Amino acid sequence: MRLLMYRDAEGPRLGALRGTEVIDLRTLSTAVGGDMLPEDMLGLIDMGEEGLRRVRSLLATADSQRVSNQSTQYVRPLSEIQLLPPLNPPRANVIAIGRNYLEHARESARVHGEEEAAPTVFTKAQTSVTGPNYDVPLHESITQEVDWEVELGVVIGRRGVNIRHEEGLNYVFGYTVVNDLSARDLQFSWGGQFFKGKSLDGFCPIGPWIVTSDEVSDPQNLGLCLRVNGETKQDANTSDMIHPVDDLVAWLSVGMTLVPGNLIATGTPAGIGMARTPPEYLKAGDVVEAEVESIGILRNRMVRSSER
Repeated sequence: MRLLMYRDAEGPRLGALRGTEVIDLRTLSTAVGGDMLPEDMLGLIDMGEEGLRRVRSLLATADSQRVSNQSTQYVRPLSEIQLLPPLNPPRANVIAIGRNYLEHARESARVHGEEEAAPTVFTKAQTSVTGPNYDVPLHESITQEVDWEVELGVVIGRRGVNIRHEEGLNYVFGYTVVNDLSARDLQFSWGGQFFKGKSLDGFCPIGPWIVTSDEVSDPQNLGLCLRVNGETKQDANTSDMIHPVDDLVAWLSVGMTLVPGNLIATGTPAGIGMARTPPEYLKAGDVVEAEVESIGILRNRMVRSSER
C-alpha cells in the first residue's frame, strides 16, 4: 500500500494512493460503517498490524463499491490535492546515516583529505521536515553551500531494542524518499556541525508517501537517483550500501530503543555537489527531484528565503 497525508478544506487527512487517485480513509470508514482509523500516519503506525488490516479491508470495500458504481465521495484525484509530509513530524529527530555508500565515502574522504571512515550517525531536527512539492528556503543569510542527497527512508513500525540482524526488517513499517539537504559551510565549520548544517527549516523533504514493507520485497535492490533541473546528479542502487537496512536497524537498536514512527535516512550515494569539480550548490529556482525505485519521486523547488 501507498499511504499518505494530504490537506483539504477541513485540514490534514490520511489517505491511500490507488493509481492516480487518493482514497480518503476516514471518510470511507464513515461511509461504510467500518472501524474508525486514526487521523494521521503516526496514529496508524501505532496500531501495528491491526491498523494495516483495517486499511486493507477498507480498500477492498472501496474497490467493490467502485465496480458497482456506488458513492465515490471518498475519492480525490491525486493531481488536485496538496500532499503533506507523510510523517509530520516523525517520532523524534530523523536518524541519519552518513557515508553508507562506498563511492560516496570515498568522495567525502577525498574532499576533506581524510581516510575512509565508518558510517556516521547523526540526526536532523523534526522542524527540518517538509513535504513533496513544497518550496525550500535557501537560508542565504547563513549558508551559500546548499547540497543535495537522495536517500532511502525507513519508517520503523515496532518498538525494539537490541534487535537481532535477522529480525531487522520485521521492525520496518515502510519506506519513503528523503532528500538530506545540507548546508556544507555550516556542517563543517567550528570543528563539525552536522546537526546544525543538516537541520535548517525545510532541509528534510520526505515523501511523497510511505510504501508499506510488504510491497518492497528487497530494499537492497532499489535504484535511486537525483536530478537538478532535469540533469541527473546521482544515480545508484541500494545494493551499493555498505550497511544494508537490516544491519542498520539492528545496530541502531543496540542499547537504544527504536519506536514506531522513527524515520531512518539510510545514507546517500556518490554524486553530491560538494565533491564535484568545481563544487556545485543549489540556487534559487532550482527544481530538485529525488527518486527511489518502486517508491516515488520527491520534488521540491529551492527559493530565496524572502520568497516564502
